Amino acid sequence: MTFDDIRNIALAWPEVTDGTSYGTPALKVRKKLLVRLKEDGDSLVMPGVPQDEREMLVESRPAIFYFTDHYRDYPMVLIRLSKAKRSIVEPFLLRQWRALASRAALKAFDS
Repeated sequence: MTFDDIRNIALAWPEVTDGTSYGTPALKVRKKLLVRLKEDGDSLVMPGVPQDEREMLVESRPAIFYFTDHYRDYPMVLIRLSKAKRSIVEPFLLRQWRALASRAALKAFDS
């Protein structure tokens, strides 16, 4: 996958906009971070992943999921896009989008 693939998935959802975060491409929902590309150009910074879930992901699929000391205390995981498939990434994107979207956007999306 690439960040363009991520962008194509997420921009189809209500309230998602293109933006930047820390000088890298990002997608936002109502000005809040949905996801961003890490400076290495291959890693996706995926918020909304609790630390216990992150630990399990990193342990079970270290080629795809990882984190650095910088993200240790935050509910985030890093995803290597070059190793990931849409079926792996999209559920994380959708869960974070649902956490950030307005009730009206959720209602429209679900109907």
